Amino acid sequence: MTDFPRPDAQVHFGVFFQGVNHTTIWSDPSSGSQIDFETFRRVAQTAERGLFDAFFLGEGLRLREQDGAILELDIAGRPDAITQLAALAGVTRHIGLVATQNTTYNEPADLARKLGGLDLLSGGRAGWNAVTTDNAWTGANFRRGGFLDHALRYERAGEFVATVRAIWDAWDDGAIATSQQSPSWARAEAIHPVVRTGPHFDVTITPTLPRSAQGHPVIFQAGDSPTGRDFAAAHADVIFSRHGTHFDDALAFANDIRTRLRAAGRPEDDIRILPGTQIILAEKESEVEEKVRWVKSGQYTGQTALSLAGQIWGRDLSGLDPDGPLPADDPQPRPISETRGAPRSGQDPIAIAREWRARAEAENLSLREVVIASTERSGFAGTPTQVADELARWVRHGATDGFNISPYLVPTGLDEIVNWLVPELQDRGVYRTEYTGTTLRAHLGLREPLTRRS
Repeated sequence: MTDFPRPDAQVHFGVFFQGVNHTTIWSDPSSGSQIDFETFRRVAQTAERGLFDAFFLGEGLRLREQDGAILELDIAGRPDAITQLAALAGVTRHIGLVATQNTTYNEPADLARKLGGLDLLSGGRAGWNAVTTDNAWTGANFRRGGFLDHALRYERAGEFVATVRAIWDAWDDGAIATSQQSPSWARAEAIHPVVRTGPHFDVTITPTLPRSAQGHPVIFQAGDSPTGRDFAAAHADVIFSRHGTHFDDALAFANDIRTRLRAAGRPEDDIRILPGTQIILAEKESEVEEKVRWVKSGQYTGQTALSLAGQIWGRDLSGLDPDGPLPADDPQPRPISETRGAPRSGQDPIAIAREWRARAEAENLSLREVVIASTERSGFAGTPTQVADELARWVRHGATDGFNISPYLVPTGLDEIVNWLVPELQDRGVYRTEYTGTTLRAHLGLREPLTRRS
């Protein structure tokens, strides 16, 4: 594999345990609880057995709705991320523990203490996926509905991250006594108050926690807009991107990030890019398409298909037969509520409906089959050999540094990846055979935190 631009690059894996979603097949008999700790423990320990870099938790601050009612088709109700990860720190030894936490609906001092505490308790394995929100629907939970203009969300996030970093850096190295003969537990002069005054925060903080083994938690970022990409180039250690299906798209994204890193005065390899993806494996090539169909049918049940089609038609379609035809009438255009999201935002619903009807007629497809066929297949499907070759190509061409895998089934969804795919990657020399570090920063091969570089 020495003909690749990055012949020594290694594939990094994370497991993404999603927040609110319909793509995890909860109804399969082998599916475990979506709430019980046992499910999270098994997934995290399986990932650690597979030498993954990180266990990554999504977040849903409010249940999604449709037509004013809670969307009952979604998986939801999971416990707080930092609480879960603190529990998992006690039953794992190596794997990183990454929490999605919002910069809009938190305060720097409180979140810095929680994440810093997780980092200390885990021995330097914590990560923070810093996300932003500006919609009034989520804000209503915090008595702040509509309080933040869309254009200000990254301005607040930048000020938030800078404040949190200052808190994490406020204790000098060696501030704590190393023996009982020391005159005090900590040297007072080694603890520095943090004073931050800006448009969003006016705080004076005396931080309560020392640094962890990795300096401070690894910062992840997932925004994909130009502003989000600039934010990542200025602040992030890792980007959790959505460019995990098409090679050319992923390579263009990676090259754009490298350009922005250079503009921000950072080395172009200063960020790890880990797109979210799904991996479907079958032992034989002849079994791949049937496995894909099984996964899709579990992710897009009849009622889910009707719900997604209802977003296009702008009305409740739950009374229709999902295995019957599409509605004959055109959609009634109306804004799609942010309470469900807008997966086809900016596209003409009438044009989509006509395209779907043409496809249904040409291929003799039902409503549900059209929804499945029109939803782009994400990620990779194939035999372990085929998928290993493709993942190695992506990483060694520089399209990505690895992948954040969303299992379609929990807690068993990683078993085939760990048992079949990881050995194939190891045979190619593109995947670690043991952990060589003890912190998340070390697993990812990252430099010291930005604020600690000379």
